[in-house]
Amino acid sequence: MDRSQPSLKARLTAGEQLLGALVRMPAEDNVEMLGVAGFDFVLIDCEHGPADVIALRHHLTIAELYGLGVLVRIGSGESALALRALDQGADGIVAPHVDSPEDAAALVGAVHYPPLGERGFATYPRAGRFGTVAPDHHLRRAAESTLVIAMLESPVAVTSASAILRTPGVDGYLIGAADLRASSTSVDPPVAEAVRSIREAADGTGAVRCDLVSDPAAARASLADGAQLVVYNLTQVLMTLFRELRVESGQDARGRSA
Repeated sequence: MDRSQPSLKARLTAGEQLLGALVRMPAEDNVEMLGVAGFDFVLIDCEHGPADVIALRHHLTIAELYGLGVLVRIGSGESALALRALDQGADGIVAPHVDSPEDAAALVGAVHYPPLGERGFATYPRAGRFGTVAPDHHLRRAAESTLVIAMLESPVAVTSASAILRTPGVDGYLIGAADLRASSTSVDPPVAEAVRSIREAADGTGAVRCDLVSDPAAARASLADGAQLVVYNLTQVLMTLFRELRVESGQDARGRSA
């Protein structure tokens, strides 16, 4: 939302590769520490974390103080949450379980103002600087800067990947490997093969690739392989660190001597 610097979307269009972290509320200190550390953005999880718009607003405000972009992962079909997150200043929406071009079109409809979408219009929330931004400017800024990231995480989404990513208004994709694995059966391709298939389908669509990683080695590999948005799963990173620290203490996870 900070207009003093390029939006995440503008930076991606310019070819930058951006590093972020997935956080689950409440995580105000984590957001602030990520900003101090120089990260580019945070992805706030309101699908598997509390979908509390008041808490989300606090996280957005802290992120803006440090120049962090903010993406918000909503739950399936949560168009009302998408609107509220964007009204409070989020830079974009990450949506789970986008299985078809129809799902993708519905997502775009919820996130964008007319004529591309059907999001309700208002300038008086935080994103419109409480009504001080001219309506035409607000419309133009939203159209130019709002990111729409579709999560592909089922065998159906794998087969529809090209059509999903060619849907007008869809900017990028994130493969939900855990859900993909959980929803695959013995007749579906292995997850690694499905991931390759999605990435091949994405070639030539202009869709931004977003990867979720758990350590610096995986982040470096993703960046080298062309991902433009690389997101650390902060919970996994911290739990790995906590376990390592516990091992270093000479005790196991229950406090017994190792």
